[in-house]
Amino acid sequence: MREVVRNILLLGASGLIGRFVTDDLRARGFRVIGVARQLSPAQKMSALDIELPILILDAAALTRLLNEHAVDVVVNCLGVLQDSPGSDTNAVHRDFVARLLQAIGASGRAIRLVHISIPGAANEDRTAFATTKREAERLIGSSGIPHAILRPGFVVATSAYGGSAMLRALAAFPLDLPAKEMAMPFQPVAACDIAATIAWLAAREIDDPTVKAVSWDLMQTEPVTMAGVIKQFRSGFGIAGWPHFAMPAFLLDVGAKLGDFASRLGWMPPMRSTAIAELRRGVTGDPQHWIAATGIAPMTLAETIGRHPATIQDKWFARLFLIKALVFASLVAFWIVSGFIALFVSYRAAAGILTAHGFPPALVDPITIGTSLMDMSIGVLIAFRRTAAIGLVAGIVASLGYMAGAAILTPDLWIEPLGALVKTGPAIVLMLVALLMLDNR
Repeated sequence: MREVVRNILLLGASGLIGRFVTDDLRARGFRVIGVARQLSPAQKMSALDIELPILILDAAALTRLLNEHAVDVVVNCLGVLQDSPGSDTNAVHRDFVARLLQAIGASGRAIRLVHISIPGAANEDRTAFATTKREAERLIGSSGIPHAILRPGFVVATSAYGGSAMLRALAAFPLDLPAKEMAMPFQPVAACDIAATIAWLAAREIDDPTVKAVSWDLMQTEPVTMAGVIKQFRSGFGIAGWPHFAMPAFLLDVGAKLGDFASRLGWMPPMRSTAIAELRRGVTGDPQHWIAATGIAPMTLAETIGRHPATIQDKWFARLFLIKALVFASLVAFWIVSGFIALFVSYRAAAGILTAHGFPPALVDPITIGTSLMDMSIGVLIAFRRTAAIGLVAGIVASLGYMAGAAILTPDLWIEPLGALVKTGPAIVLMLVALLMLDNR
């Protein structure tokens, strides 16, 4: 077969699969235009990494994008786990795919669509995530456009976002999921095998009848359970022999509800009701058709993890991932509760501190009320993902202001028995840590 250079448009180039595949295909010599709604600075290493509000583009705009870059292959890695502010499973999985198919048909170009979906049987779909993914598959299948629907199992890559990060975090702690969940089948696949499959497809001629319309499960052939995946990660971290304990089942459901609440505040926690429902469904499939067609021998989980031994950076990330939620929740509670107590529970005592140190009576109430409302506002700012950075910076500045003001106006508070001002220093450090941990990818 003659060697040709393909132009590949990859949608969702900031995600776990999308970023890995973008970089891998470029290393193989393909020209890859990586598109995402938002890219981190580290993901903008090439002029072909483009930020676009891709999900709101109409079919005509998508057609122009395809023609502008002379696209031969479209790889759709877009997906959201659950409906929440700014995330709509119908809009992302079904409506966008419908417009994309329309754009490909209108482009006048011979384009192959490679679509990343989910494994499992359609009659077992119970979540909006799964049902909309399956609706997209049906739209693609009936479109007549050359396509490949890839259904990867649990994806293991050098990076970790969302569910893959959560599993690493569980492995780093002496904590197991309940026994029922640990026994669920959970077939993994290496990200490099997904990239190799897309490269193989991109190299095929568009009129090759053997790959005109295919659907493949991508995962290792050996059966693996959730317990086996976590055990392998623990081996990679060097803690396989440590004792561990199973969490009560109700804690998993409580965690999912808390995750759902956090998602309404703009956060993207991996532990949400959809994630738990999909976990309890398991990750299974039949990779034999994929293997037979491409000749790719899927890497086992042990091979994938052993290929990149855990570094100290990996260990720190895994240990801190679950703690991140606790850090932010504690800071939100710290600021809101402290302001609430000063304003409603112990107002006289708080105002009395200012009165006792000679503040003018006309300023006592405004200062007490103002600082209490400021504290509560800082907590609210930290609670919302969009304003968390502003809240953390404001919290650090306010804390430093309290410490400086106390040193000048009420120096005796530095030696009061409970050491309230002394404890402000560690609170500032915790806010600084939270600020440095704010990025998701």
